[in-house]
Order: sequence, then structure tokens, then C-alpha cells
Amino acid sequence: MRFDLSDLRLFLLVVEAQSITRGAERAGMALGSASERIRGMEQASGISLLERRARGVRPTPAGLAVAHHARIVIGQVEQMRGELRQYAVGLRGHVRVLSNTAAMSEFLPNELAAFLANNPTIDIDLEERPSREIVAAIEGGLADFGIVADTVDLGALETLPFRTDQLVLVVPAQHALAGRAEVSFQDVLDEPFVGLSHGSALQAHLAGHAARAGRHLQLRVRVMGLEAACRMVEGGVGIAILPKATVVRSSREGAVCAITLTDPWALRHLTLCARKVSALPPHAQQLVSHLIEN
Repeated sequence: MRFDLSDLRLFLLVVEAQSITRGAERAGMALGSASERIRGMEQASGISLLERRARGVRPTPAGLAVAHHARIVIGQVEQMRGELRQYAVGLRGHVRVLSNTAAMSEFLPNELAAFLANNPTIDIDLEERPSREIVAAIEGGLADFGIVADTVDLGALETLPFRTDQLVLVVPAQHALAGRAEVSFQDVLDEPFVGLSHGSALQAHLAGHAARAGRHLQLRVRVMGLEAACRMVEGGVGIAILPKATVVRSSREGAVCAITLTDPWALRHLTLCARKVSALPPHAQQLVSHLIEN
């Protein structure tokens, strides 16, 4: 049987997403082409690799074996590319990074832009995920490294400190809470909220804390991006919980108030995590060094 690297990368993305459709999207491939490639892999191996269900797919035992070896093969190829970059101009390296909302919006854009400008032969695949999902993906070898909040169990992953992120309650300047110095999350759960779109790691984080309190957030609107959320709060649509850095950077002076949350989870230390940094391909290690040292 013969599988090429594109087949193996696609198969890993499908297994991770538990969906051929979403796996194809992440691979930048048409659904029909992705489905044909998966069928080709199954025909070549003579066994089913995916169990098709009404809502997605999951790997069969044989599929799990293929995914395991695919991670090893792709990791070795990336290692080789990183080493050959020292000798062959133009050979591209690829780094896959997963990040929570705060790092994605506030800390990574400038750092990654500077790194990419100085390293034209390295490409970065950056995806937003909740911290718990990131840890599971890194443990499973589905990405090179991730940026997570240290409020999650990092298991046996190697960690390096990255940045500090403080979540605050943001209210319009005329709101009844605007004069408060601090407030707890539970005290504001009856308020209408401005939320972030489905798939936002921060929104999933807040929904989880509300659920643990036996409540749910009353979302008046969902928006794409933290700056849009600030604008909605300024307009009096509702209140929001956002990174303090976003509020300082994005809100108009005097339009909103940022109130300290008393909940311990509101102050988060963002952490870079990997299975083992020294085992990453050289170009991924280079990116890690850039992020930690700057």
C-alpha cells in the first residue's frame, strides 16, 4: 500500500475534527476530493479506517494505527525539513500552533508577524481552540505546540511561561455597575451579555464557568472578535467579559468601564506547552524561542 504525505495529513485532520467535511476544510481541500482520498486509503489497505456515523466519523482500530504512524512520519518529515533549511534555500518549514482566544488576539499577532517577516521559508498554521482541547491535541501529536491558560491540567506536557492575561467585566459607562471596583462572575449572571461567536475559546471558557454555577449566559448577540464585543458594550447592548488588554486597546476613552473580577480564574498565566520542545522540528523550536524571548 502507498500513502503520500497529503493523504496522511488529511487523515489526521479528519480524525482530529471527527468529520470528513471539517477535515477537508482544514486541509484546504474540496469535500469530494478529500472523500476520494480517504476511500483510496481504505481500498489500498483493504480495511475500513473510519466508522461513518450520522454526525461525523471516528477511526476504527486500524484507523487509529494509521493515525499513530502518520504523526510519526509527518513529524520526521518536518524534522528533516528543519535540518535541511540550514543547507537548502527555499525549502519551506511548517509549524502548527493552537492558541486560546487571549493569546490569539492580543499577544501572538505582532510576534508572529515579526517572526514570519524574518523567516520567509517558514509557514505557520494558527488555530484558536479552548485550552482543554489544545492540551488534548498536543498530547495526541496533532500540533507542534499550543498556548493555553494555566487553569487547565497540563499533564505531562513540557511548559514554558508566555504572558499574563487578566479577564475583566466590561460595562457601558452609564451602567449601574460602572462605579464598582470589583465584582464576582456569579453576581452578574442575570445581566444580558455580549458574547463571542461559536468556536471562540474564550466563550466556551465562560460558558463552562456559568454551567458550573448552575446557570447559563443570557446572550443578546454573538460577534466575531474582541474589538466588536467592545463596540457592542459601548453601544449599550449588554456587558461582556474580555481580556483587559483588549479593553485598553480597543475601547474609546470614557465609553466603558473595566471592573475587576474577583474569581480566581480571571487572572490567567498563559503557558506555552509541547510534548517536548527539544524534540520539535528546528523551525518549530526557532518559533518557540522567538515567542518566549520577546
